Amino acid sequence: MMLSQSWRLLAAGVAVVAAPLAQAEVSVTRGATVIPDGEASAAQDLTITNDHLAFAIAVESSPPWGLPRGTLVDLAAVDDGEIDLDRVAFADFIPNNWSAWPNDGKTVEVIEDSPERAVVRIARNFGEAMVTTTYTLEAGSDQLYLETQFENRGDEPLEALRSGFTLWPDTGYLFGVPGLGDAKETVAEAALSDRVVGYDRDWAMALHAPYFDRINYEGRDMYLEHSLAPGESRTFEGWLQVVPEGDLAPIVAAEVERKELPAGTLEGRLSAVDGQAPDSGLVMVEKNGHPYAWTLADDGRFSMPLPAGDYRVYATAEGYANSEASQLTIAADATRQVDFTELKGPGTLTLSVREAGSELPRDARLTIVEGQQPAVEFLGKRTFFTKLEPAGQAVLSLAPGDYRLAVNAGAGFTAETREFDVSLETGEQLHKTLDIQRQADPNARHWYGADLHHHANVLEGTTPPGMVVRAQLATDLDLTFISDHDSTANHATFAELSAKRGVPFIPSIELSASWGHMNPFPITQGAELQIDPGTASVQEVIDEARRLNAVVVPLNHPYNAYGYLRNLSDGKVPGGFDPRFDLLELNAEVENAETIAQAHALWDDGTRIYFTAGTDTHDAWNQLTGRIRMMARVPGELTPRAFARALEDGHAYATQGPLLYPKNAKFGDTLRLVGDAEGEWRVEAVAVDGLAEARLIGSGGEVLETRELSGQRAELAFTIPADSRGWVALEVEDADGDVAWSNPLWLARFTQSELLTSDD
Repeated sequence: MMLSQSWRLLAAGVAVVAAPLAQAEVSVTRGATVIPDGEASAAQDLTITNDHLAFAIAVESSPPWGLPRGTLVDLAAVDDGEIDLDRVAFADFIPNNWSAWPNDGKTVEVIEDSPERAVVRIARNFGEAMVTTTYTLEAGSDQLYLETQFENRGDEPLEALRSGFTLWPDTGYLFGVPGLGDAKETVAEAALSDRVVGYDRDWAMALHAPYFDRINYEGRDMYLEHSLAPGESRTFEGWLQVVPEGDLAPIVAAEVERKELPAGTLEGRLSAVDGQAPDSGLVMVEKNGHPYAWTLADDGRFSMPLPAGDYRVYATAEGYANSEASQLTIAADATRQVDFTELKGPGTLTLSVREAGSELPRDARLTIVEGQQPAVEFLGKRTFFTKLEPAGQAVLSLAPGDYRLAVNAGAGFTAETREFDVSLETGEQLHKTLDIQRQADPNARHWYGADLHHHANVLEGTTPPGMVVRAQLATDLDLTFISDHDSTANHATFAELSAKRGVPFIPSIELSASWGHMNPFPITQGAELQIDPGTASVQEVIDEARRLNAVVVPLNHPYNAYGYLRNLSDGKVPGGFDPRFDLLELNAEVENAETIAQAHALWDDGTRIYFTAGTDTHDAWNQLTGRIRMMARVPGELTPRAFARALEDGHAYATQGPLLYPKNAKFGDTLRLVGDAEGEWRVEAVAVDGLAEARLIGSGGEVLETRELSGQRAELAFTIPADSRGWVALEVEDADGDVAWSNPLWLARFTQSELLTSDD
């Protein structure tokens, strides 16, 4: 059963509210949201508020990532009558793990609009299934209650679905489900709670999801794996809780109340060596060896409820060393007093990173390998970058103690990782100069690298543009690149910052439909999107890429849940097949085996569609920019369009580290051979981390020859067998398991009789 395009709003005569709020009653308004920085901007959008939180539903506005309308796109705290900034890109129900969402309509009903309560129900079809979500906000509550009924109204079973509520902050940090560590995707067997939290110093938002049995994207997606037979339905319930400061005590309290857990209270004081309470002090609580929660220590005092049990707790603050930890037991209906004194304040480490020999400044990424690493990210980073100006300089304020830091200045590509030890005392100012030995120089041979899938701070991206540029230069990339979701808002800033360093900037945009993403580049800088990816066909999306003046149109992560080729095979792409794409992406965040196999199949048919590569980084502090990149040969002036044309022509390769220099025939070129004669392909391979293996690949993806390698450099001379047809390509692996994948060398076989006319 499909819904019509119409929707119903069963409320009338509602006046638009403006921030600050005049009263604590629940309010439902229609129109552009009053939430600052909100995305719901259309006349029919809904905003619901009380004295604790405000949220907005995109009834008419276009939601992110091609999702259907009727989605929660804005969520903010309300504090003393003032509505804070919107802190989410999306927080709603997903039917099946970000797969394409076939949808042709919705209904929107305001069931109740009273000072005591607002109830809004939204129904949207997911193909032949129905997803009906009811949002309930009570006066005086800091929690929005969510209930979704997922009903299979079709004739076929829906199997192995991964469904559930999600929380995608568009700023701040993420504190994943306690007990699951840093896993991107895992089952929930080790979970110590059923919540995930987005936060910063002055806000926190929790998704409580009691149904979940697994997570994705570090807990942003709280899923249950299940199936629905025809006619079967399942109900999911959850809560979005909003707190006007970065304190998890109210979130733990809500969990205790909801689950009716026996609980006690942890309280006490903390102070620095001078006896004063440090700014941004907090107490971290660990359970079973995992961070569990924290509470702020305003004015040096703290108090939080905890479920009865055993914990390890310590105090800390921004730049301060962690206190000695206390092992303690919280008993039901009891208070445990713990005081932390003499916290030690920070020291300062100033670094100058330069190239050995020339002593020219080197951009670098600096990571704490050993030593104190704040578990609460607003207290400090674990990763730092040298400045844009002056280049090669970094100033780190660190808690006192012993550290080992790793320096990445093109590590794994043009230099080895450098590590060094340092000790800091409170108040100490220490300066160190680090020399980085350049061990490979692809630029000298007109080879240049770029990370061709990277985000800044649009939607769920959390890295400011200036930091993205620093991150890209730090890993020795030669061009900067940005591809925010459906936005070019950061282009001007990237262009300005890149120009200051004399680095070419490739402007792009990630066209983000639910059935597939594409990164056309380079496009006209700052050009605005003129289609709605949520409703556009594939033909309209590719037409838009060409209108934006793109040289190439890549398919991003083509075989993941929201990849074009995956959804094309499932019959979920509006418009079906369109062959007007140029590149297939090897993506650092996904398994690429299917993409590589598809490239081989295309090459078998003689179709000249080549590789692109990118990291899909959203958080440059916690993801490694440039860990996969495209290297392209540009013999003349290095410009964005020249770089893109090199990829279009196949004069490029994707790499996680090894560098390749073809000698007698370039990637993407054609090697002409006489009849069934053997051929030879000579390629120099370089890997600063040590070479391990080279593989000559032929038609059908067959491995024609394997060579074991050692050392950092090798001159490879592969014999092309007499029976090889169509193409050959190269894969080179280093000692760390990092791989380079070449584009094909095309094979053309001729005989004299084919070229000469008959004497007759």
